Amino acid sequence: MGGAGAQDARHEPLSQATSASPPSGQKAGQSASRSGAATMAETRRLPEDSTTKHSINVSGRTLAFTATAGSLRLFNGKGEPQADIAYTAYQLDGADPHSRPVTFFFNGGPGASSAYLQFGCAGPWRLPIEGEAAIASASPELKPNAETWLDFTDLVFIDPVDTGYSRFVSTEEDVRKHFFSVDGDVNAMAVAIRRYLEKYDRLLSPKFIVGESYSGIRGPKLVRELEKEQGVGVRGLILISPVFDFREFGGTSILQYVISLPSMAAVAREAKHSVTRADMADVETYARSDFIADLIKGEADKEATTRLADRVSALTGIDQAVTRQLAGRLDVSEFRREFDRRDGKVTGRYDGSVLGFDPDPDSSQARFPDPSGDPLIAPLTSAAVDLTRRTLNWRPDGPYHLLNGSVEHSWDFGRGLNPPQSISQLRQILAFDPKLKLLVGHGLFDLATPYFGSKIWLDQLPAYASPDRVKLVVYPGGHMFYSRDGSRQAFRAEAEALMK
Repeated sequence: MGGAGAQDARHEPLSQATSASPPSGQKAGQSASRSGAATMAETRRLPEDSTTKHSINVSGRTLAFTATAGSLRLFNGKGEPQADIAYTAYQLDGADPHSRPVTFFFNGGPGASSAYLQFGCAGPWRLPIEGEAAIASASPELKPNAETWLDFTDLVFIDPVDTGYSRFVSTEEDVRKHFFSVDGDVNAMAVAIRRYLEKYDRLLSPKFIVGESYSGIRGPKLVRELEKEQGVGVRGLILISPVFDFREFGGTSILQYVISLPSMAAVAREAKHSVTRADMADVETYARSDFIADLIKGEADKEATTRLADRVSALTGIDQAVTRQLAGRLDVSEFRREFDRRDGKVTGRYDGSVLGFDPDPDSSQARFPDPSGDPLIAPLTSAAVDLTRRTLNWRPDGPYHLLNGSVEHSWDFGRGLNPPQSISQLRQILAFDPKLKLLVGHGLFDLATPYFGSKIWLDQLPAYASPDRVKLVVYPGGHMFYSRDGSRQAFRAEAEALMK
């Protein structure tokens, strides 16, 4: 696959070649002339970068900044164009670019654009995505973001290929397969970051990476790739609702029940009164002691099975008959449907504290979408398109993909005995750079990537991952916990402290 990997533009891009039709009788496929490939590259090319000036007034301060919406073209080793990677960057005016931090943001999926983090968390403009604003018909109008990170770092939001406006230029299937793989994605994003740093003379700047969800896999691997293959060092890694290891999120692993129990219990308690991480101490203690001990004993031990089933019922609010039928092994999908089945409602996966009507309450199959995630697609997409086209004056053709399901369906997660995990790379980057810091943030009610999973994995790190370098913070909220004002404000303060 080396020929399909992302490389520098050592040759003239094919989009600049003279276009011509293939000779009569010749198929316009792989054997067609290079001019045919040039035509394809030209028609799929994104517009030239657009740079505009802006200012926002928030919380008694004025931030003047330069925004750039554009793309970076990636090539293979032969100089043939592979993909255009779109980005949106914000640089504070008047700051020294060599000493000022620059931070690169990625969402997850695979298949998610960076709009969630840009408009929900750190960008200069924000879209409310909580409560009444978290419905498909909500206004997509952006407002100045009082919690923007632009005060203490420049911001670059990057969309992997086939998300946002990023797109393939090559039509070769091998190129698509490479970019839609764990290692190919990391390679492409590392090259894109280096290319951006070179293009805007930011190689001397302190550099940080922020990733959400699947970027728990991408992030540590990306930092390692930047160090080893691109010659770029990173000061800090910030992960939001990450997954570090897919082995424990399904299949026959009993650890999946340990990981999710505290979040299920948090959802049940939140339905009665507000909760914080401190309120879950008893559940965390039970999950890593008596609960896992009874799980290991297996269903052959009837007494242990009944004991844990009844305790799970008491903690989660799920009917005891259901937890006993499931032998206390309550997975996320079962919890989401059973939690408020009496009223015909299901919980969110991204945020279990959000309830929505089950479209098929009488069905014997669970066929419901995510009431905490699906309604956000329309307003976030409209907000991204409107900002890009009207405010940033960058007008690509074609659709904007906020969350492209076809990418995840096509993704090569790897096969065999080693599903994707990033703990190995996390250990390496922390061990080999004693100044690198890690901040991990989670929401209490996230059932997609429960916080207790990160707690378990971070506790396994050796002594060099000391508390002054590695920190886990957990806030009220779901996968996008930053949708809640208090959680967003608190996490911003943690990020600023890490970058100082």
